[in-house]
Amino acid sequence: MENPAAYMRRALELAELGKGSVSPNPMVGCVIVADGKIIGEGYHQQYGGPHAEVHAVNSVQDSSLFSKATVYVTLEPCAHFGKTPPCANLLVQKGVKKVVIAAMDSNPLVGGKGVEILKRAGIEVETGLLEQEARTQNRRFFTQIEQNRPYVILKWAQTADGFVARKDFSSKWISNALSRQLVHRWRGEEDAILVGKNTAAYDNPSLNVRDWEGKDPIRIVLDPELSLDPGLKLFDRNQATICYNTLKTEESENLAYVQVSPEMHPSEILTDLKQRKIQSVLIEGGAFILKKFLNAELWDEARVFTSQVRFGEGIAAPVMPIPPSSQIQLEDDLLSFYIHG
Repeated sequence: MENPAAYMRRALELAELGKGSVSPNPMVGCVIVADGKIIGEGYHQQYGGPHAEVHAVNSVQDSSLFSKATVYVTLEPCAHFGKTPPCANLLVQKGVKKVVIAAMDSNPLVGGKGVEILKRAGIEVETGLLEQEARTQNRRFFTQIEQNRPYVILKWAQTADGFVARKDFSSKWISNALSRQLVHRWRGEEDAILVGKNTAAYDNPSLNVRDWEGKDPIRIVLDPELSLDPGLKLFDRNQATICYNTLKTEESENLAYVQVSPEMHPSEILTDLKQRKIQSVLIEGGAFILKKFLNAELWDEARVFTSQVRFGEGIAAPVMPIPPSSQIQLEDDLLSFYIHG
């Protein structure tokens, strides 16, 4: 007997394998079932490459089974020609019996058109199975489309007495080695990473992925008066970097200076990032920048490490306006997760 929820959970598991590799496209998984057995599965592996449905269809060994197959897919099959042909048309060509969709695509290019193509071909369509799980998985994609900005994750480490840095702005090391390794994993999962002028000047971070496998994010720094030393690691051009400032716009290889208004409001930064097809940004500080995004209510998640270390005095950590949604212990660090809205 078929278990639709189990097949969709498998499709969600597959979709997760594309994390960090498919942006600005969504993560999508697909499972094809016939006679109570999985006969094909696939996921969107790489931006610009074949979609989940294509991989799943290509993995089916007996094409005679398509006529009685149910296709479980985590997002509405696309209906437009982009980097690849429409997946809805592919399923029609294969003559599948039924398509079960977790979440509809709110992209105006798709929005219901994929379902329309399937239904017009006489294919039975069901939507909404594990919809919330699918929307949560693709929260970066849906935020970009529905709120017209990248998904924003705030991250910082604070001492047991509530400081993110000492009075001289130094902060090494508040969190433990395990926590720091986890941060490198997160960097590889997001499109961009953002810091303020003080963090760049006092920590001289590389903002790349180390201690983990993953692509380096686009580096973003806010430097209003362009006062940062051009010899900092941020400006080594080893990875794409954007410097928002109030003085000039100038682009060269792997380094873009973008002029914004004197207020440098978070919404202005996020609007420009959206135009650059940056779907998510991890904000690593410092305290001033973190508080700026918190106060503007332009954030979606916060991930806060609290260590056993005490500074006694220093730069105060932001105060979260809501309780954590969950917490985990990482050796002697406590990691708290916050979800906005």
